[in-house]
Amino acid sequence: MSNALIIIDMQRGSFTPETPRYASQAVIGRINDLAAKCRAANGKVIFVQHDGPEGDPHHPDAPGWHLLPDLDVQEGDLSVRKTACDSFLSTDLDQILQFNSIKRLFVTGCATEFCVDTTIRSALARGYETNVPADAHTTAERPHLPAKHIIAHHNATWADFISPAGPALVCDSADVRFT
Repeated sequence: MSNALIIIDMQRGSFTPETPRYASQAVIGRINDLAAKCRAANGKVIFVQHDGPEGDPHHPDAPGWHLLPDLDVQEGDLSVRKTACDSFLSTDLDQILQFNSIKRLFVTGCATEFCVDTTIRSALARGYETNVPADAHTTAERPHLPAKHIIAHHNATWADFISPAGPALVCDSADVRFT
């Protein structure tokens, strides 16, 4: 079965001193490890970047639009640009996956309760076998809930999600297998 590692919104504009993300360096390390394993198994690594409106730190002309420098981006990796939380909405992600006969997705990135969650739900609705490395997505502290609780809540929700493709398969990054 063909695999793709989806890496969502790991952009400079989301990781500033004013917008710290939970365990960000550990998450980046896990994403890089997953990307290496995915490439070694002939899977596709797809970086999804948010295109914000003018004045937004994620505007394509702003420094914050660029991927984090610690990410291991390789020649042959693919990229998708989006303007909404859903990485499928008005993008070519689904066409890229179909063209490459990809049936199984591994979804990582930022922010757990926004773009990661929406993309996982959209992937499940499209019938993709969707896997979530539980420790390879992050978010910020919120006034109503600590980041680690947001992450734990979403991991539990995705593991029980009802869809034609079944729930997402949630496990630690160390247990992910691309074979």
